Formats: sequence, structure tokens, C-alpha cells
Amino acid sequence: MAAMEIGFAASFSCSKLDIRPWNHSRAGMCEPYSVCFSHRRGERFSGLRCGILKSSPRCEVSQYSANMETKPSSVYALERLKSSAVDRYTRERSSIVVIGFNYRTAPIEIREKLSVEESQWANVIEELCDLNHIEEAAVLSTCNRMEIYVVALSQHRGVKEVTEWMSKRSSVPVTELCKNRFFLYNKDAAQHLFEVASGLDSLVLGEGQILSQVKQIVKSGQGVPGFDHKISGLFKQAISVGKRVRTETSISTGSVSVSSAAVELALMKLPESNCEALKMLVIGAGKMGKLVIKHLAAKGCKKMVVVNRTEDKVASLREEMKDVEIEYRPLSEMHLSAAESDVIFTCTASKSLLFTAEQVQALPSSPRLFVDISVPRNVDPPVSKIEGIRLYNVDDLKQVVAANIEDRTQKAKEAEAIITEEVEQFEAWKHSLETVPTIKKLRAYAERIGTSELEKCLAKLGNDISDKQKKAIYDLSHGIVNKLLDGPMQHLRCKKADPQSLNETMENMNALNRMFSLDTMNSQLEEKIRAKMERSKKAL
Repeated sequence: MAAMEIGFAASFSCSKLDIRPWNHSRAGMCEPYSVCFSHRRGERFSGLRCGILKSSPRCEVSQYSANMETKPSSVYALERLKSSAVDRYTRERSSIVVIGFNYRTAPIEIREKLSVEESQWANVIEELCDLNHIEEAAVLSTCNRMEIYVVALSQHRGVKEVTEWMSKRSSVPVTELCKNRFFLYNKDAAQHLFEVASGLDSLVLGEGQILSQVKQIVKSGQGVPGFDHKISGLFKQAISVGKRVRTETSISTGSVSVSSAAVELALMKLPESNCEALKMLVIGAGKMGKLVIKHLAAKGCKKMVVVNRTEDKVASLREEMKDVEIEYRPLSEMHLSAAESDVIFTCTASKSLLFTAEQVQALPSSPRLFVDISVPRNVDPPVSKIEGIRLYNVDDLKQVVAANIEDRTQKAKEAEAIITEEVEQFEAWKHSLETVPTIKKLRAYAERIGTSELEKCLAKLGNDISDKQKKAIYDLSHGIVNKLLDGPMQHLRCKKADPQSLNETMENMNALNRMFSLDTMNSQLEEKIRAKMERSKKAL
């Protein structure tokens, strides 16, 4: 029998749930079904689309009935989902997926169009979670990578929706994104993030700035709808892994950062390597700019000009580096300062170009070197074609990094062993979350029985017992319930990361669901639908 793909499309508003189950075989057969629940016409809204693979060619879905118009949409919808084959979708587990572009897979021309400013992270998470198959999300956007982490209801549909969202936001065609992207699922996605946080996936192996960036994601994500349990748990553990790797190995000892590599590159390309003889200009006094200034000072540059929007950051740098003469200039004097400089470092978060080819052409004719480590880039690429001008960006730093990579390759192997162990621990934690609905429902089921029998007992005893005796009976009832639940609860908590332990826990969960008719699968789908409906309400 040909394998059949069965699913449904559902759209929501405050008062309507429109569900369209469908199925088609891989041989090309197509059997559509349509079920619509509503009690108010004229309202449409974005919703949830999902599907599963199923071996049976049948999809038992009741036909639309006119009398449905008179009943509450949410009640009818959830009842129909329970009684139809559609609820089998809940048996497909949510997946953690990363869709990314980094310095290995995509050129800076693509990465700069995809980059997301920190101030936009919360909005991006909200937009991603509005997609049909995305439950949770986070964005990691740096000069060397743009990665979207999501919890997806369906793996391939989640990847498709996120890729299309990226294309719409960046105006980069989907075909171009597909050529340059990578995507990883579940265990591989977790391992990738742990390697990123540990500096193993950095252009500069072992660099520490990426861990600070991962920390900032967790800090910024607090209280943001969509940065929820699984994604926040993944990023928090990534921080722990990054710290552990740096503590237990010496991978970050003597490592260089993107900023220090930029300084090294500039000195490599200059005929005069003596910093004191060169006029240095740094544009931007943020994190990257501050590191550039410090590395220039370490190389013997004791005088430089810093252009920034405000003077406060430059003033704090002067206090910190009293042996270095740092001259502040406002943005309005940027081109004048460039005309007086031999080397210009640009490291700002500006979305627009700071130097166009025409502006650089207008500068006094003399050899100049631009090192642009901003993403998006601050210097227009055609600048490199002007006579006497050399221009380098973050992708050009690889030649500097190559000299240091051999020293840390062995340290990276030690770090990989730690990461493998941490990935197994995360997998165990993630799988344990699947048993939470069963644990809650089993406890509620047992407590309902206990309460019911307790009330019957007290009714038979009447008013002839004291408060002390009542309390003793209550305690006895609760104690019996807790003791009876202790064994099943222990078998629902996965304490080991090995596959056998995980499988046993899942088997125990499924057995309890069957024995006590807990119906947690439908409950999980109901929660997902309600979450999407709530987001739709807020968007109205």
C-alpha cells in the first residue's frame, strides 16, 4: 500500500476555527476533505497547518454540517479533532531546528542582508512564532553568522516557513538562501549551538565574544513570548557548556578575537608595521570598536582618533587606558578624520554605508587601508577599486586565523568530548518534558479519586467527628495517593541520557496514558491550538 501523507490546515480568529484535512499518496493520488467550524461569518485569520505520514489511505473526517453554526467554535473544533484522524498529528513530536548562514556557508553579501539588530530580536521572535508550524524561536545574529533556532511542529514545514520568512524580510530569493543555508535537527542542532558557545565554530577558534553574545540572547529573551521552555533551556545550557569548555580546556588561552584579527590583518598589509608612525582612525566605540582600540594599544599604538555618535563611551575608554591618547570626534567629522588617516577601522551597527566610492574618491590622494568588520558592511565594496585604496572585511580575516588554528586543534578535541556529554544531558532533559503532561494528568486523576472517596467517607461519618479527626483523614487520603503515585512518577522521570533509559521512559508514559485514558496527546494539540489562537487575538 502506498504511503499516504495526511494533515490539516487550520486558521483561527477570536470566534472561528477552520480546519481542512487533506491526504495524498506519494503516487500522486489526492483526496481533499474540508471541515469548517464557525458561529460568526466574515472573520479570517492565520493559523496552524500540520501533517503526518500514515500508511492507511483513509482519513475519516466528518462532513460539514449546517447545525455547527450554532455551537461555540472552540468546543466543536476540539471535539472534532479528538474524534477524527487529524488528532494523530499530535504523535509527531516537536523538533528543535536551526536554520543558519555562517562564514563557511554564505558570503558576507548574503549575511549582511539577513542580519538582525539586537533591538529587533523580540519582534523577530514574535514574527517567527506567528508562522504556522513554529512554537518557540530565538535569533543569533553576529558578524560571522545569522542563525534562527525554533521549536517546529513539523520539521520540513518549519524549515520551509522560516526560509520563506527570511526571504521576505531580506529580499534575498529563496533559491539563493537554499544554496547558502544549513539546517540541523534536535540533537545535531543542540550540538551545533554548544560548539558555537564554546568557540569551536568561530572563525577565530576559541574566541570568547560569542559566549557573551549567547548570554545576551538569554537576557534579551526573558519575558518575550516565544522564547519559551525548550529554546530558553537550550540556550541556558549552551552558556553552561561554553563556560565549562573554557574552564576545563585551555582553548581560549592566547586566542584572538575578530577585533584582534582585524588589527593583525591591518599590520600584515602595511609596509610600515610600526603603529606609532601610522595615523589610526576607529569608527564606532561599541564592543567591537573598544576591542580594536585595546588591541591597537597592545601593538604599540599610543595615539588614535575615535569617531562615535556620543562621547561618553570614548571618555570611559580614556579613563581605562590613561597611557593612550584617544581623541574623540563626532560623526559629522568622520570624512574629515578619514582624510587625515592611514588606517580606518569601521565597526558600527549602521544599516547604511558610511563610505561610498564617491566619498572615498573625494578624499586626498594617498594610500589608505580600510578594515570593515561591520555586518552589514560600512564601506561600499567598489571602494576597493580606487587607486591607492585597499579594503578588507570580516571574510578576509581567515588568512590571519589560519596561523593560529593548529595550536588549538588538540584543545578543540578535548572540548568536543565535553560537548558530546552535555548534548546527551540536554536530550535527556528535553525528552523528560514529554512526560510532564502525563505526570500532571495522572496526579490530577488520582487526586480526583482521592477527593471523591474522601467526601463519601466524611458524608457517612456525619458531624460526629472533630476537626482533628478530619485532618487525620485528609492526611491519610493524601498520603495514600502520594504513595501510590510515587512508583509511576519515578518511572516517568528520565535520569539517564542513554537511549535505553529514554525508550523505557517513553514506554512507561504510553502505558500509563493507555491504562488511565489520560489522553495527553489531544491535550497537547489543544494547548498548541489555543496558543496560536491567543497570538491571533493579540495581533488583532
